[in-house]
Amino acid sequence: MPKMKVFNGFTLVELLITVAIVAILAAVAFPSYTDFVARSNRTEAQRELLRIANLQEQFFVDTRAYTSNMTKLGLSNDPFITENGYYSIDAALANGGFVLTATALAPQSTNDSSCQTLSVNETGKKLPASACWEQ
Repeated sequence: MPKMKVFNGFTLVELLITVAIVAILAAVAFPSYTDFVARSNRTEAQRELLRIANLQEQFFVDTRAYTSNMTKLGLSNDPFITENGYYSIDAALANGGFVLTATALAPQSTNDSSCQTLSVNETGKKLPASACWEQ
């Protein structure tokens, strides 16, 4: 009696089940990943806002006034574009103080729709004060 050949491999059903499981895992993981990336990119704006607020205070010590021109603070352009290009930061003067506002640029503006802008003023008050400024 001849020996039967044994084939080692996957059946089509096993392959389809594996593909379905991977697709379900990807559908769950991808939104969580994009949210994490958006929050990580938001830290760039937070860091730069606080750094520029410090530059404003140094400028105030030197000139007894704040400025809305970012180039006077030693930055490359007005409005200032952050290192990775996720945010545009500009200053506005009001009531003897300043408000620095970081506005999300594409693709950050679409990935982080809940926090399109972040602001800080001369007293260090952060706006919006809730979830956008993580502690």
